[in-house]
Amino acid sequence: MTDVLGVLVIARNGDRTEYYQDPNTYESSYTESTALGAAESHQLGSFLRSTYMSSSSPSYIADMKTDLVDTHEVHVHAKAGGEGPVVFDSAIALLQGLFPPNLANKIVLANETTVVAPLGGYQYVPIETVEPGNDKSLEPWTDCPAFEQHIADVYSSSEFRETAKAAAPFFGSVRDYVFGRATTLENAWNIHDYMSTELSHNKTYAHRLPPTLVEQARGYADFHENAIFSDKDVGGIGNLAGRTILHTVLNSLTRIAFNGDPLQFLLIETSYHPFISLFHMLEMTKENPEIAAIPNYASALAFELRRGPAPEDRDFIRIKFKNGTSGGFETYHAFGHRSDIAATEFIYRIENYAITSQKQWAAACSAGFEDEWLHIGTKNAISSTVFAVLAAVFLLGMFILSKFIKSARTRAQNTRIRLADDEVSQPHLLPQSQYQNYGTLSTVGPGIVPF
Repeated sequence: MTDVLGVLVIARNGDRTEYYQDPNTYESSYTESTALGAAESHQLGSFLRSTYMSSSSPSYIADMKTDLVDTHEVHVHAKAGGEGPVVFDSAIALLQGLFPPNLANKIVLANETTVVAPLGGYQYVPIETVEPGNDKSLEPWTDCPAFEQHIADVYSSSEFRETAKAAAPFFGSVRDYVFGRATTLENAWNIHDYMSTELSHNKTYAHRLPPTLVEQARGYADFHENAIFSDKDVGGIGNLAGRTILHTVLNSLTRIAFNGDPLQFLLIETSYHPFISLFHMLEMTKENPEIAAIPNYASALAFELRRGPAPEDRDFIRIKFKNGTSGGFETYHAFGHRSDIAATEFIYRIENYAITSQKQWAAACSAGFEDEWLHIGTKNAISSTVFAVLAAVFLLGMFILSKFIKSARTRAQNTRIRLADDEVSQPHLLPQSQYQNYGTLSTVGPGIVPF
């Protein structure tokens, strides 16, 4: 089946500076992208272009405009929370590889002057940032009491405690290379992130670090993140990152399948978290346990919508994953299938677990924490009410002040008018010596009051 109707790609950001996440809440710190990260994402964009926009590729999207971007056919979403700045930079770099500068990106003006876009025809592709304050689809785990409880449950589980006990020698040996950071399994993500970042960017550190330590740190970080961002129940809170992004996945695939919708390529640039959840939710880890881990920088998970062979005339979904910058796409199968899965079956089996709104996210995060959630909501409601009252008082004060100023100006203007009338329109009040200035007054007859 080579007739690809369209594709949705979930891409991880490229390399960046150290990124700390609180082990208990996953509140994050500041980080910024690097030139290496931009290069990795640009490479991924070029790879996606060769895969889906080259006529020689078996995954070529035949009906898509490939030289100059058509913003009706291509949509881009980028996570704004957490690693947001890095994710946005990675999206820009990826799009530069996906739609490179083209001299055909030009305009002919009315005076017959031809103007080519800057940088040799640079193509500006709109990016829709997903702010967690308005849309939790790409960062649902923050400010979520139920997820924080899930983290605590993972840490208190027998499997985690046994792994922590086995890891004690490693965390003892790595203490001299993490400079005051907590050397515990709970902090495994931050230990590995610091070590791998320094190993890439710090020559002195790279020369000091003993062999195998960073690989061991990665193994414990994989164990940690896989436990946090997965769940035995498909609809469990551990899969929250996958459940919220799933709505966009299903909605986009439906749009691509609909002949009246021009969408053919959707890119979701985000962090590593939803990859892990989706791998578990789609049962991809059962046959491929090695992917139950943190995906590398600039990884990509693709959902291709393909038209089946005649006489079925049905649409199928093929799932591909590219782990980092090395190698190409590998095909994975969902729900134990040995081939592509029918789109109708894929949607039927997973759609009920998708979180489609802020209201559903709030319900999932408050499950078992109604009192705490109510308390948070009450505090927010009180704050909003106080703010509204203060705003109303301020506006009323401004209204009264404006009325007072207007009234004062009117009185002042009327006073000036009366003074002018007294001086000019009532000369009978002037001394007799000044009557000569009003020549007509000297001829008035008896009984006529001078004007």
